[in-house]
Amino acid sequence: MRATFRMDIATNYTVAQMLHPHDDSHAYRFCPRCGGPLERRVVKASEPERLVCSACGFVFYLDPKIAVGTIIRSESGRLVLVRRAIEPGYGKWVFPGGYVDRGEPLTLAAVREAREECGLDIRLDALVNIYSYAGRAPVIVVYAATVLGGTLLVDDESLEAAEIETSAIPWNDLAFRSTSEALRAYLNGVRHPIPS
Repeated sequence: MRATFRMDIATNYTVAQMLHPHDDSHAYRFCPRCGGPLERRVVKASEPERLVCSACGFVFYLDPKIAVGTIIRSESGRLVLVRRAIEPGYGKWVFPGGYVDRGEPLTLAAVREAREECGLDIRLDALVNIYSYAGRAPVIVVYAATVLGGTLLVDDESLEAAEIETSAIPWNDLAFRSTSEALRAYLNGVRHPIPS
């Protein structure tokens, strides 16, 4: 049983690696508790199908993944964008952002991601909006921010970082729907107080 269980975990990991990181609902085939096969079942009539272990009955809930992004205005009034060096969206432009770690406050994650992705220290000014889409795992929380210091640079997830005039935003070369929608909202003056 132990050897089979280890092989099942390896199979889960291999399948998860092959799929797009935002679409992992079909990546799980075996129970994380006992190694039994997972199958889709309706647990409650009012809810969608869930993954349920056919051996022990464990319900494996697939929760959303929380990401943060920051639309950063530089001292010159331009917006900071980075060009992605990873999939999804390789070679496309986004504002700095990334996933929130378990237990990490959203605002601290936004500041951390800005520092990691483009080398800038920022002040969060407002919440622009929160984006989620049917059938997609990420929930994206986007903030408006101002540069406080640092030096614009790239990390290993970016090909390029740039300050871009609002009139020169590469609308047809943005990585994600949320990137485009958040930038449009920001340029239209959408700002909400940051919940404390």
